[in-house]
Amino acid sequence: MTAHAPILPVTVADIEAAARVLAPVAVRTPLLPAPVLSERLNANVFVKPEVLQRTGSFKFRGAYNKLASIPPNDRGKGVVAFSSGNHAQGVAHAATLLGMDATIVMPSDAPAAKRERTKAFGADVVLYDRDREDREAIARDIAGRRGSTVVPPYDDPYVIAGQGTVGREIAEDLSGLGLSPDLVIVPASGGGLLAGVSTAVKARFPETQMVVAEPKGFDDHARSLRAGHREAHDAKGRTICDALMAAIPGEITFAINSRLLSAAVEASDEEVGRAVGFAFRELKLVVEPGGSVGLAALLAGRLDVIGKTVVIVLSGGNVDAELFARLIA
Repeated sequence: MTAHAPILPVTVADIEAAARVLAPVAVRTPLLPAPVLSERLNANVFVKPEVLQRTGSFKFRGAYNKLASIPPNDRGKGVVAFSSGNHAQGVAHAATLLGMDATIVMPSDAPAAKRERTKAFGADVVLYDRDREDREAIARDIAGRRGSTVVPPYDDPYVIAGQGTVGREIAEDLSGLGLSPDLVIVPASGGGLLAGVSTAVKARFPETQMVVAEPKGFDDHARSLRAGHREAHDAKGRTICDALMAAIPGEITFAINSRLLSAAVEASDEEVGRAVGFAFRELKLVVEPGGSVGLAALLAGRLDVIGKTVVIVLSGGNVDAELFARLIA
């Protein structure tokens, strides 16, 4: 960024502060070389497996950082969140660690494994109809009656800063190897992980190309980048990438991503399914469809990576056993 660049809503200092908050509780996931991908793509490929994070996805980072920011006098009133599953589990687990009550508004068609794990982490789950009801309105109503704090899934500076610790770790680990990334590929729904990782990586490596990966048709980030303003996708129906179905980028996240992103790629459900199987067989990792979309786009040849150093964020591993069995078969 130049000296005259606008100050972004989340800074490297915010991410450093989040890293200090998370150090005692979060897993510092490894940056793994992926020889099988490097040989196949004629590139130097690394994967960042957030599937190994607490609750099985990066979401724990942002949730814990946000909850830890709530003043002690307000913690007794609990928190309310809305999520299809990964943010739900992150908030539920963070609340338990901090001795707080959590209520999560989840779509009734969310994967059963995500619903059950959210309950197992200690949260109360309120189900809603994704097609006919407004999850944010339901969450605000519950929070208003109880005086609880609403914990957004992505459009919040503390949440984004927590997710940014993923990028901080990538930058530190690559620097330790004497490498700089040419491309970092990050899946996105509302864009919180993307915004945090981009902020951290671009601060250390300004020339790195940040690439957003989305399910085919659910291309709101790609559309918004082209338009220069937030624009919703027009996808009808569902995608197996249940974690990546937000209709439009967040306001705060897009303020960051519109300045730091270089490109957008997408992958079909069929390609994502193949990537889930590839990760299982070749990387020995269980990655959910939404966490595999960047890998899927890479395997499908959507990016020129020959001779380049590439990092793929595998953002989560919470997938129903039946779906997983089908995909790896």
